[in-house]
Amino acid sequence: MFFAQYYLDCLSQASYMIADETTGQAVVVDPRRDVSEYLADARAHGFTVTGVINTHFHADFVAGHLEMAAETGAWIGYGSRAETEYPIRHLADGERIPLGDVTLQVMETPGHTPESVSVLVYEHAGDTVPYGVLTGDALFIGDVGRPDLLASAGVTAEELGGMLHDSVQGRLMGLPDEVRVFPAHGAGSACGKNLSTEKQSTIGEQRATNYACAPMSREEFVALVTAGQPPAPGYFAYDADLNRREHPLYDGASPSRPLSPAEFAGLRAGGAVVVDARDPQEFAAGHLSGAVNVPADGRFAEQAGTVLDPADELVVMAPQNREEEVVTRLARIGLDRVAGYVRNPEDVLRLMADEVSPASRLTAARLKAALAGDNPPLVVDVRTCGEREANGFLPEALHIPLSELPSRADELPADRPLVLHCAGGHRSSVAAGLLRRRGFRDVSDVLGGWAALALAAERTAV
Repeated sequence: MFFAQYYLDCLSQASYMIADETTGQAVVVDPRRDVSEYLADARAHGFTVTGVINTHFHADFVAGHLEMAAETGAWIGYGSRAETEYPIRHLADGERIPLGDVTLQVMETPGHTPESVSVLVYEHAGDTVPYGVLTGDALFIGDVGRPDLLASAGVTAEELGGMLHDSVQGRLMGLPDEVRVFPAHGAGSACGKNLSTEKQSTIGEQRATNYACAPMSREEFVALVTAGQPPAPGYFAYDADLNRREHPLYDGASPSRPLSPAEFAGLRAGGAVVVDARDPQEFAAGHLSGAVNVPADGRFAEQAGTVLDPADELVVMAPQNREEEVVTRLARIGLDRVAGYVRNPEDVLRLMADEVSPASRLTAARLKAALAGDNPPLVVDVRTCGEREANGFLPEALHIPLSELPSRADELPADRPLVLHCAGGHRSSVAAGLLRRRGFRDVSDVLGGWAALALAAERTAV
């Protein structure tokens, strides 16, 4: 048996290829949109990809099922409750999919979404204990999938939470302890609240250590797994819907094109949004007015999906030699309207020098002085609820997580200085750029974030 996990750190997303090495038949599970890595591995091993399974309609990325099917002719499989605009194979609970001796078996595990399935992997068709189970977003390492993402679609967290209880406690925990667990996400994903950095586990380990796998009633389970969930990024609903629809294929060979400084300037003048993917310190030293800073280092795609609109035309200003990487990462979450990128940001900044300005970044000491002044700023904490509870917070700060800021910006006063902070100064630069683009004139963020504020407080207390 061939079994490979493909892990994408920036989205904390795992996909899989399983194949029978004798017959060469393979299935890919939960592929990302840029599918070249799966195709290259299949070619290298002489495999034919006959099927693609999505464990559910993903919300945090655009899956690569259409691209895989176009490249290989594979069928696309979903759980029996799935409805799509493109032809799919409805997978029934208990259905077995032979690849040769290697066999997959479908297990319906609704709860994160109604159509969710897990995939049992048998190394040999006659085995009584599976090699492993691909749990999608039903069971993570240290957590379970959140059941609250479909409220806008008319399905309540309580309804899905009850399904998830039965799926996790009844079905997945009914598997033998030695069965390996391979989830679709790891630490950092907004699809859960307590995900581990580990990329695989066993049913036995989860039974012993995962808070949601301890025996409990449906009511207790629903209350536990719905409490403290981080706000979902705004693009989640868009991607979940896009994954149901027939949509244009991603072309990895030509994701975008380089622009001359003059072309870049013309597109910006025509309304294109500048995505400045440079480091926050470089951005602060000088950036184009209206540009949104989403640094390439870090959770770029998730943060871009939070502060950018899929309907907007985008032009990219990125660290040199990372332009196409940034365009690909935007495409992974469905931000396809990228007109192009500039290869040397400094050329554009020189050409448009009259529209370049610095961004205000305050040290902890300068913020303290400003708060004691005649016109104190409003401090806005853009961290998650969990971060505040675990690490502390300024009592006077208004809490608006970054994922909620686009929809709650109108709660902020336009006539008062604003100072934003996150944990370390990365997300606050993203948030500050968004507010400046929205027309807020006096916006700063804290250099070093909460870590710097907490350290300054400790030194003052000594």
